Amino acid sequence: MARRKKGRPISGVLLIDKPLGFSSNQLLQKAKWLYQAQKAGHTGTLDPAATGLLPICFGEATKFSQFLLDARKAYRTTGTLGISTDTLDAEGVITKTTPVPDLSESQLVTIVGRFMGDIEQVPPMYSALKRDGKKLYELAREGIEVEIEPREVTIYKNDLLGFVSPDFELDVHCSKGTYIRTLVADIGDSVGCGAHVKTLRRTQHGQFNIDQAVQLEVLEGLREQERFDALDALLISIDDLLVDLPRIELDEHRAKYFSNGNDVNCDAPESTARVYLNERFLGVGRVNKHQRLQPERLISKED
Repeated sequence: MARRKKGRPISGVLLIDKPLGFSSNQLLQKAKWLYQAQKAGHTGTLDPAATGLLPICFGEATKFSQFLLDARKAYRTTGTLGISTDTLDAEGVITKTTPVPDLSESQLVTIVGRFMGDIEQVPPMYSALKRDGKKLYELAREGIEVEIEPREVTIYKNDLLGFVSPDFELDVHCSKGTYIRTLVADIGDSVGCGAHVKTLRRTQHGQFNIDQAVQLEVLEGLREQERFDALDALLISIDDLLVDLPRIELDEHRAKYFSNGNDVNCDAPESTARVYLNERFLGVGRVNKHQRLQPERLISKED
């Protein structure tokens, strides 16, 4: 007999406003405990020194977390010119101080504007990227430096919101894989004095906005009262997570085959789509050029 899983078999997405000082994994474990959930996973790491929107997936929603991992993100960040650190943020050790040149706001706007569109970034050593199975920040803490290949990211928006030397504030919208710490440091290098991130807040993740996020204190208060109904009411449904995908309706016969992992005929253009039987969400499928709908991620039948 299979061992019964501990916890509540809930599914959905929680939008939480990550407080300062928590790692993404610490907040994930906290949310999992508050909800007494069987299974949970987050959708993109935020540094402990960063705050803001962190979607957490529970239960069946963890199967679809990749769609949020791949999503665009937006940040508000304050950079400080003239001080460079080993982590590229205020948590690190100062590696260099350089006088900040006499710089007007319009000059900084021009420099910031160079970091738009498809650009190359070298990820920081203090990051969770792996080299030979070991995270780069672990190597950095051991004093081991490795060569990191630059990679292409896309900056969709990079607006200078304010500049009172040495601090400048940016509103950045970017592709997955973008390091705001690297962006700020690169801007500092272009100015000629280096820079590091003073504050960082994620304001958007895919179609979700920070205004939709709940504070940790609210969750803790509901958990104290054992208000699981109120906690569950804060969750976003799995298909709402995928609202940007087209919708495909199947009849009962094809839905049965699809839910068993088989591809079925589908009169729809090539795309990745949400699949339904009436109002019941079955999962995500891919329509190929032969108009066959192939399952990619399925909701478990018991759900």
